Amino acid sequence: MSSVPPSHDPAGPSGTEGAGTPSQSPPSPSPPPASFQSPHTLVVRGNLQRDLFRLGVVPCAAVALALTGWFTHNRLQTLEAAFDAEGQAVARQVAAMSDLSLYAGDVPALQNVANAALRGGQVTRVEISNSAGIYVTAGPKTASLAQLRMFTSPVTLREASRASAFAPAGSTAAGDTPIGLVQTFRDTTAYTRERSRSLIAGIGIALVALMAAWASVRHMARTVARPLRRVSRTVAALEAGHFEVRCDVVEGGTRGTHELAVLAHDIDRLAERLQRNRQISEERVREATAVALQRMAEAEQAALSRARFLAAASHDLRQPLHAMGLFIDGLLPGATPAQRPAVLRLQESTEFMGVLLDDLLEISRLDAQVLTPAIAKVPLAELFDQLDAQHAAAAVEARVRLRWSDRGLAVRSDAAMLRRIVGNLVTNALRHAPEGGTALVAARRSAGGVRIEVRDNGVGIAPIHQGRIFEEFYQVANTERDRRRGFGLGLAICARIAALLGTRITVRSALQAGSTFAFTLPAARLADVAPPQPAPMAPAPLVGLRCLVVDDDPAILDGSRALLEQWGCQVECVSTGAEAIARLGTGDIHYDAVLCDLQLAGEGDGVDVIDAARRLQPEALAVLVSGATGPEVLQRLRHGGVMLLTKPVAPAKLRALLTTRRQVPAH
Repeated sequence: MSSVPPSHDPAGPSGTEGAGTPSQSPPSPSPPPASFQSPHTLVVRGNLQRDLFRLGVVPCAAVALALTGWFTHNRLQTLEAAFDAEGQAVARQVAAMSDLSLYAGDVPALQNVANAALRGGQVTRVEISNSAGIYVTAGPKTASLAQLRMFTSPVTLREASRASAFAPAGSTAAGDTPIGLVQTFRDTTAYTRERSRSLIAGIGIALVALMAAWASVRHMARTVARPLRRVSRTVAALEAGHFEVRCDVVEGGTRGTHELAVLAHDIDRLAERLQRNRQISEERVREATAVALQRMAEAEQAALSRARFLAAASHDLRQPLHAMGLFIDGLLPGATPAQRPAVLRLQESTEFMGVLLDDLLEISRLDAQVLTPAIAKVPLAELFDQLDAQHAAAAVEARVRLRWSDRGLAVRSDAAMLRRIVGNLVTNALRHAPEGGTALVAARRSAGGVRIEVRDNGVGIAPIHQGRIFEEFYQVANTERDRRRGFGLGLAICARIAALLGTRITVRSALQAGSTFAFTLPAARLADVAPPQPAPMAPAPLVGLRCLVVDDDPAILDGSRALLEQWGCQVECVSTGAEAIARLGTGDIHYDAVLCDLQLAGEGDGVDVIDAARRLQPEALAVLVSGATGPEVLQRLRHGGVMLLTKPVAPAKLRALLTTRRQVPAH
């Protein structure tokens, strides 16, 4: 098998390569812990290259060693047989040549035969002897016989030599019986050297075969392991999210049937599909994000536009409503019995409109985030007493039993905001409880502090409506929009105030089973609650109170003048800010109160007049009277510390504020 690495991916010194992986290769996947392994899990150790190496080298080494041993053994046997055959052949040849001479006792002839055998160089010593005492030797006699190998051959008479006529005196012929013995000696030094060379050659051949097998198997193992290693690294990179990585393994041939090349090609196709899917997903995420951001911007713009619309509409409605309230309160004392019911009905309608505008103003303030809660320790007994006095008449009128249970608890919260939340929830409970029903306001300890619950046993709220009751102007059972049943802003205001206090109002309700609204506040100890404030100052008459009224609406100026003069005040009215600042700066007139509208004709606005009043006549009560409820306006007034009365101003509220300039201790 073969693998073709790319030109930009050279192999390292150890034979490993980057193979299309990123500059920071992802960590290789670690095996699962032993505790998570199945009993049927196949455990492998080492690596594929080492296993292939062992698989190829061990059989090759065994075959090479066996063949080398066999050939070397045969070579040594051949050398041994040739050495022995040559030595034995010389002995037989000498025996054949010396039979007649030995039989005849011809010693010189025997000596010549022995010397002739030495000249052949195959033996180093020859001995010829018989039992008759003939002993002929040729060649040196070495002291050590360890380097010599002896070969013997009996001497027998040939057929023609057995005639007794030719036998010398004293000789006998005994047929095939040996008449003597020939011994030849060969030096084994050359043979031993040749044997050693054969052994060394065999060992060398075995080592060469082993090295060749090792190199061949190593090359084949690397050829198999390198594509697999690239595939493994590519899979690890894909797991790490690098979908641009490829195996870069191609087949060198043209048949396209190599399994590793097919596997790498499949991995590359999987990587391409993953990369394409990720690109599609990222494109969809970008499109969805752009759409979400656009919708969020549109929602924010819509919310801002709505806040501006409510603020503008509230201001534009408050101006005539404020004038109406002033005129109605001025007309009511002098109305005839026939006129009084119509004036009272007109006053009631004005009050409903004022409540709606007040709710719109409060929502605008909460959306503008210009309200900061004054966190203090609030005893619930005192709070519930105030709310009971406020709602007792409404409960009697609705024929609903109103029950309170404070359990001697106290919380850390803003008293006014908490009073508004509980008051709105109590109003809803009284409105939806049936005649003879019960509305319960209870406090109890919980894991998060003190949990305040407002319960009623009314008709309840269907689950489909429970998620929307905190939306503005959403009412479940008031499709005819009866203003006496509210405007659908109370719960929206409560939810916003609760978020400002760091809590959340939850609702639990079922049809014909009543409703329970609850929220949790941090607990406080009653021992840490501050003692009650001293008794308030009793209101004093406003006769002689000097007031400066600044407004560009003639109707409001006329209504304010009539109402204030009815209370005995000395009133001076101007329509521009410049004129008001000029009056304040004369120094000969000292005003007790300055009531100024925010939006004035000409240059400047009411804030400039209030600043001038603080600077020129700091002892005067400077109050801004406006119907503007925009977030920017409210934040500006808050940062400037301006006292604000929102239009329409209830005459009782205005009178109570002016009374603070003239108070005496209550008895």
